[in-house]
Amino acid sequence: MLKRMRLGALYEILGIYLIALLLVAIGRFVSPQFLTNENFLNILNGVVLLGMAAAGMAFVTYSGNMADLSFPSIMAFSGIITVAALPLGLIPALAIGVLAGMAIGAMNGIVVGALKANPILWTLAVSFFMEGFMRFTWSNNQVYPDTAPGTSGAAFIQLFRVSAGPVPLTVLVMIGMFIAGHFVMTRTRFGIETKLVGSSRETARTSGINVRRVILLDFLVAALAASTAGIFLASMNKLGVFYLGLGYDFKAVTAVVIGGMMLSGGRGHLFGVLGGVLVIGLMSNIMDFLGVTSFRQNIVTGGVFILVVGLHQYLLRKRGKDYA
Repeated sequence: MLKRMRLGALYEILGIYLIALLLVAIGRFVSPQFLTNENFLNILNGVVLLGMAAAGMAFVTYSGNMADLSFPSIMAFSGIITVAALPLGLIPALAIGVLAGMAIGAMNGIVVGALKANPILWTLAVSFFMEGFMRFTWSNNQVYPDTAPGTSGAAFIQLFRVSAGPVPLTVLVMIGMFIAGHFVMTRTRFGIETKLVGSSRETARTSGINVRRVILLDFLVAALAASTAGIFLASMNKLGVFYLGLGYDFKAVTAVVIGGMMLSGGRGHLFGVLGGVLVIGLMSNIMDFLGVTSFRQNIVTGGVFILVVGLHQYLLRKRGKDYA
């Protein structure tokens, strides 16, 4: 029985990578340039920020709270705060930017965990509020760093462009997030408690688990990942502004769901989520070679999301559940 469960878990992880291999085979027929090292590096660069966001979003989904729709505002707020704080120095600015994003995550975790607010409605409201707050505070303007040589601003805009040999720093950070996240989910008490809370909140509560604390920590982890992605995004664009991060909430949830995590919580693997990120990157790259426009790519991605969620709901109903 235990062996069968392990094989099932392995299949859940490997299934998404079989799809990725299928897309690689398709890409080979689409363009002879698809299998080049340069193109694979382009694919990684194209999904690295999504990967960071998805690694954090997975903790919210795993805990049974479906999704954090305040991700775009956390990313934008962390980026704009970091740029605004650069006169204090690069390291202090980065720390302040991360803490600013995590403050939003803490608020989400307290309201959802302690006050039992609907996570979708609450985080959506927070996203709208933060967008309005940033628009008002910075008068709809973009915030630019001082990029004179030797300044913190010059170092900041290079942050996204730093490489360790042929591998960009952002790729290393993303991989590090998934490795650390997998360890936390599978090897720590917090990860085990998150799984129990996601599987059955009432059972977790009666087992003596502090559900409020677990949910708070999950939202903090998610905000940390979103803040990191937002800072790299601001570095890539060489500015901070309220609309950076737009769309990353849906894309991150799509990667999480495609990667095998149940929206109902308590089921899935972080390396499966990484596979979901890679599948999205491969799909986008193939469609670029085919000349598919960005809004049509969104239609395809949305269609895949709908199909996967529909399949999840069917499987859940077979298990006696009627929610996704």
